[in-house]
Amino acid sequence: MEKVVIITGANSGIGRALCERLLAEDVQLRLCLACRNTQRAETARSALLTSHPEARVDLLQLDVGSVQSALAAARELKARYKRIDFLYLNAGIMPNPQVDIKAFFKGLFSRNAINMFATAQGLLTQQDCLNSDGLQEVFATNLFGHFVLVRELEPLLCQAGHTSRVVWTSSSNARRTAFSIEDIQHRNGTEPYSSSKYASDMLSVALNRHKSSQGLFSTVVCPGLVMTNLTYGILPSFFWTFIMPIMWLVFSVLSRSGSSLIHLLLHHTTERGHCTGCSFKNRNLWTRGQNITV
Repeated sequence: MEKVVIITGANSGIGRALCERLLAEDVQLRLCLACRNTQRAETARSALLTSHPEARVDLLQLDVGSVQSALAAARELKARYKRIDFLYLNAGIMPNPQVDIKAFFKGLFSRNAINMFATAQGLLTQQDCLNSDGLQEVFATNLFGHFVLVRELEPLLCQAGHTSRVVWTSSSNARRTAFSIEDIQHRNGTEPYSSSKYASDMLSVALNRHKSSQGLFSTVVCPGLVMTNLTYGILPSFFWTFIMPIMWLVFSVLSRSGSSLIHLLLHHTTERGHCTGCSFKNRNLWTRGQNITV
């Protein structure tokens, strides 16, 4: 039976690149691009079919920042497919990012320079706002909409004798210090992106703890530093040109990030009844709660 792969935010950046790599690895996949912008999704689909004419690529309109859109997309997916093998939760936003230039140059010549470049700790802040559902926009898009999607798709993800995997795009910027359980939406902070990514890491562990016995396993992946529209939204292109040699030294194995995702989706296996709660970061496996018995 063909494997069904759903990827959110698949029309550009990491999601688009992952689609290309997946089809290059296994053209027999049934690939579904779940995107907010249907025109860009159609453009991405056409490009994929040009490279892989025999591929089966579906489109799904999904705005994970909207609860109603997530519910409607889940209904559509349940009508289309009998099961889902892989659900890659990649869509995300970092609105109005601001860089503290003074902190950048101060940290550049400090002992904390490597950690600063690896995590952007102390450098990045964002201005969040409420969405139409009355939720903080970053929380809704990066976390809650995906959570709603997973819960609604449990009948397709948790089936007897079948193993499914949920993969979340995390970030080295996901830090515990930015997250508070008393302010899960990060209404009162200035680092909603970091908070949302840390929360998704923890939600992945919780999904493993509660659903691995039903054949659903969840993992988070940090793809490293990848030059996407989101990245260029943080700093202008000329500044990236200036600091790229430094970033290359920090992320010395960036070119292997995509391989980690392919390995995780198509080759990594997990034993039923146990969950790794693991993260893949530039092909190096590190754990959050390894061998949690359910």
